[in-house]
Amino acid sequence: MLRITDEIAIEDWELTEVFSRSSGPGGQNVNKVSTAVDLRFEAARSPNLPDAVKARLKRLAGRRWTESGAVLIRVEDTRSQARNREIARERLAELIRKALEKPKRRVPTRPTLGAKKRRIKAKKERGEIKSLRGRVAPED
Repeated sequence: MLRITDEIAIEDWELTEVFSRSSGPGGQNVNKVSTAVDLRFEAARSPNLPDAVKARLKRLAGRRWTESGAVLIRVEDTRSQARNREIARERLAELIRKALEKPKRRVPTRPTLGAKKRRIKAKKERGEIKSLRGRVAPED
């Protein structure tokens, strides 16, 4: 069981871990030991997450969200399978914690009267500068 908050915990049946050979440094070890971790969390089918959190998680996960509604996290940071597994679970927990935060509702504001006047004044000045760029009349 992966505990996210006091109220939310992910059951083991919702998580699938697949181990494969990692790329990068490791010498002979890299060719023999499967240290990379692919953690798959069935987010769409999870009974522990509210629908609003699932929607935010889908947006936050981006490319890691599959068509079937799962979140895929691949970790091959260290040469230790156990440490990669811990990192993958930490990243999933952090992603879900971010999805739990409700975004603040934007309150539309209006420009102040002073800001409107400054804008109009700047536009007038700019227009005057541009009007001076026209053809120069020949003086007799």
